[in-house]
Amino acid sequence: MAFAVEHSVQDDLTVVTVHGEIDVFTSPGLRETLLDLIDDGALHLLVDLGDVTFLDSTGLGVLVGAYHRLRARSGTMAFACATDRVQRVFRVTQLSKIFTLYPTLAEAVDAQTAALSTGSRSRPSEG
Repeated sequence: MAFAVEHSVQDDLTVVTVHGEIDVFTSPGLRETLLDLIDDGALHLLVDLGDVTFLDSTGLGVLVGAYHRLRARSGTMAFACATDRVQRVFRVTQLSKIFTLYPTLAEAVDAQTAALSTGSRSRPSEG
């Protein structure tokens, strides 16, 4: 699957869908997209990694950098990680303790939309 990034806006939530591998070669494109969205005023990002087949440390660095930029602007960032492969990367690196992760995009959208409407930060229940 070729690398691609798309985004859509649902109320105050910007959903960024990533396809393919996130590695040293594709990370610059992801970084540019995320930072452009943030610089253009997106404060609440939901990154859908359901179609991501590989995620390396360079890609994680891009996600952490975007997270810090959002936090500096009182924004939020959450992830939909449908595949065990991607979830494992977040667990092994301990980033699952920092980022809000959801098993599906539908659950992520529902939880983040509810959190934004109540002004709270949502975390999925640990199961």
